[in-house]
Amino acid sequence: MTSPVTDLIPHRPPFLFVDDIVSESPDGLVARRTWRADEDFYRGHYPGAPITPGVLLCEAVFQAGAVFLSRQASAQKTELGAGVPLLAKINDVRFRNPVFPGDTVLIEVKRKDVMGGFTMMSGAVRKPDNTRILTVEFAVAWKPPSGSKDVASQAS
Repeated sequence: MTSPVTDLIPHRPPFLFVDDIVSESPDGLVARRTWRADEDFYRGHYPGAPITPGVLLCEAVFQAGAVFLSRQASAQKTELGAGVPLLAKINDVRFRNPVFPGDTVLIEVKRKDVMGGFTMMSGAVRKPDNTRILTVEFAVAWKPPSGSKDVASQAS
């Protein structure tokens, strides 16, 4: 794909959990992430037997959703407006298998519905061999965060 993820969403390391876009369609996309053994959170999340925190796996899905919304706006030649992608709702998270340091995962998001400025989406994480990791339903909106006066400068 032509745009690096950092051109599409405001997230930056160490809180960027999407490496690249693998494929996309009008209703969704597939992204990839390799969880590096040197990431700091592994030092404290089950020391000696580290696993990737489920909340960070969910965050990877939510970031992939924001990448999808950004790519859709670009394809439709529209602007998302001032703001950042904000998570509005999380439903029905199901964890099936752990992710370990060094694992690469595929992150799939699909648009389900758009209503009142909110995009309802489904997401899934799986390993390249199709081992299921998690599924989640969520909603995202692009909005200025409360208390933020200059969103653009905070995103860089």
